Amino acid sequence: MRPYNYGGMTVRRCLAGTIVLAVAALALVAQSRPRSSLYASGFSAPLAFVQDPLDRAVQFVVEQGGRIRVVRNATTLPADLLDLTNVVSSGGERGLLGLACAADGRLFVNFTDRSGNTVVARFRRSADPLVANPASRFDLRWNGANGPAVITQPFANHNGGHLAFGPDGYLYVGLGDGGSGNDPDHRAQNPAELLGKMLRIDVNVPDTHAIGYQVPPDNPFLNSGIGARPEIWAFGLRNPWRYTFDDPARAGTGALLIADVGQSDWEEIDYQPPNRGGRNYGWRNREGAHANIGSRPPAFQPLIDPVFEYGRATGQSITGGFVYRGRGLGSDYVGRYFFADFVAGRVWSVALTVDSQGEARASDLIEHTADLGGSNQLGNISSFGVDADGELYVVSLSRGTIIALVGALTAPATPTDLRIIR
Repeated sequence: MRPYNYGGMTVRRCLAGTIVLAVAALALVAQSRPRSSLYASGFSAPLAFVQDPLDRAVQFVVEQGGRIRVVRNATTLPADLLDLTNVVSSGGERGLLGLACAADGRLFVNFTDRSGNTVVARFRRSADPLVANPASRFDLRWNGANGPAVITQPFANHNGGHLAFGPDGYLYVGLGDGGSGNDPDHRAQNPAELLGKMLRIDVNVPDTHAIGYQVPPDNPFLNSGIGARPEIWAFGLRNPWRYTFDDPARAGTGALLIADVGQSDWEEIDYQPPNRGGRNYGWRNREGAHANIGSRPPAFQPLIDPVFEYGRATGQSITGGFVYRGRGLGSDYVGRYFFADFVAGRVWSVALTVDSQGEARASDLIEHTADLGGSNQLGNISSFGVDADGELYVVSLSRGTIIALVGALTAPATPTDLRIIR
């Protein structure tokens, strides 16, 4: 088959070991498009927008420097949920990078400490549920009860840092490969390393638990024979910058979608059917669906190609988003995956078609940048978020704003300059 190319992007899927090239942007959604509305502003380098599961009117905004701000009914409150500025090393790809809120009110954060290493810490809320109790801090202990409570980072970049609870109730921790370029120590394929992996842990343990988590009994590398850390859920990630689950509570599939930032040529979206751990997404042996460095073998095969990729003529650093399951954008957008490019300040969505094996095909690429005010208005898009109704928001790091995607007005333009590449 011949792949169709639109705007420098190619849609791919992996099925039974064969790359199937899908048509992109030939059948655009036949309806009006989303537009933007300013929801909240005045933030310093915001990196995440997280719905509070205890109060549908409240969301939390994670600032890279170490503060977690509280937004209630689109108004930013004066008191922070948490202020970690005194313990966070911020700048470049370091900082307070992720927040996940458990249904029982506990808070989990991922940050770079003053020594440049990754800390995942747990907090309890105070008597005021919108203020965390700093004295309740407990750092998860990845090196045993008596070891240091950090994941050592050999370089300053590729910290990953996102946290998310899956539909199974477990905490997923996305870690970059440790940094530098082209993963010089092949960490993403090293079974004994946590770096370059997606981790899956059970944090529903008593506060007195020695390390703060236990390994789920169905994790794929328990007793695998390759000497892998039992916390590992998937191998072969370079720098996963935002991953989400297609929310089954809103009729989603439960699939995990991971946006992985590329090295020099390809940005990728990895798709994992629900409960299908144990996959190897290929880095550094592959970048996207392409051969990269093969001087050392992967930990195991097969290597799973992305469901979607785009080249550097289109953007330079992917920001993962969400499968839309709200109502405000209209039914034709339900089930589409929204994502962005941090450097280019562009936003797109693709349709996902799931086959009988649970694998997905991505198609029908639509760019939303102009409808959302253009790249200058969007700035550097660091994250997406959803509220209690499943409505979608864009986080602009450079502009310090949270932008809501709201009901559509304008009709989509018919794409021009479609061309076939071999």
